[in-house]
Amino acid sequence: MTKQSASRTKIPPAAQGYRMPAEWEPHESTWLAWPHFRGDWPGKFEPIPWVYAEIVRTLARHERVEVIVNDASWEQRARMVLEKADALSDNVSFHRWRTNRVWTRDSGCIFLTPPAEQTDAGPLALHFQFNAWAKYPNYNFDEKVGERMAKAAGARVVQPIFADPLGEKHRVVLEGGSIDVNGCGTLLTTEECLLSDTQQRNPLMDRAAYEQLFADYFGVRSVIWLDSGIAGDDTHGHVDDITRFVAPNTVVTMIEPNEQSENHMALHANLGRLKNAHTSDGERLEVVEIPMPRPVVFEGRQLPASYANFYIANGAVLVPVFNDPNDRIALNSLAELFPTREIVPIYSGDLIWGFGALHCMTQQQPGR
Repeated sequence: MTKQSASRTKIPPAAQGYRMPAEWEPHESTWLAWPHFRGDWPGKFEPIPWVYAEIVRTLARHERVEVIVNDASWEQRARMVLEKADALSDNVSFHRWRTNRVWTRDSGCIFLTPPAEQTDAGPLALHFQFNAWAKYPNYNFDEKVGERMAKAAGARVVQPIFADPLGEKHRVVLEGGSIDVNGCGTLLTTEECLLSDTQQRNPLMDRAAYEQLFADYFGVRSVIWLDSGIAGDDTHGHVDDITRFVAPNTVVTMIEPNEQSENHMALHANLGRLKNAHTSDGERLEVVEIPMPRPVVFEGRQLPASYANFYIANGAVLVPVFNDPNDRIALNSLAELFPTREIVPIYSGDLIWGFGALHCMTQQQPGR
């Protein structure tokens, strides 16, 4: 590393002009990890690779797909499934890296883009520490995925650091599913995920510390703090299950009209905050409400089924559906919001047994 590049790493990315782009901005590719851990879908693993094949087939029509596989034998299995599903193409590449789980949104790096005027500046990737949502002991392979993704993409790796009041530095724990940005300086997150006593991520960081982190590393000037997530969420309230930006001043948010549902009060409280929120430009949000699907329950446990866990690709929006009457409302709403993109429903009734869906399993690599 040269002296110049070493000194640049001490300057926060935002001060260098880097920012986290919105998901609807152009992608170079989408990263995902091929499913292999049966423990994530006990009793339901068999259909999961075929759901992945459907996702890869759709994505590969619009952008490159980078598929992480455990080893050569798992690559062979993935190729077989993809070929049978007519999903294997020149737009699909494989990377043989061990993983514990497949939720690349959380374990992978977060790519930033340089300022447009700096044509010689390359991409940058934030490699946050990953601790498996402070719930699972086996994450040693997943913790390495972010840096491997970054290096494969030719991006400079930065590990975000927080300095406590005594000046001691700590790597920051943060998952991609806990935040959502509009690419213009505003970020969504939840207090349950980052500030509650149960989350066990960065106990020394308070609201002000997080807002400074978002400013330094993402180029964010305004943070909209929602209250809590939905029932069944295994991540302490990730925002990508409840509220998402779909345009600089527009969000989609989940609502639960059934007052008997345990989601009713939490989502109603979030809706109130959104109606009073402003972007970094001082604009009020346009809030599009989508009703939750009926509870999806398996083996007596409610699962985090939500239409908000959609994924925006270059020419398509992949939307989780659950054979529910509200599927049509969600698909129609997103079709109106993304008139130039193909709206692709992906049945996720089996996938959600792993406590994640389309957004949780993908991570975008933005283009220039």
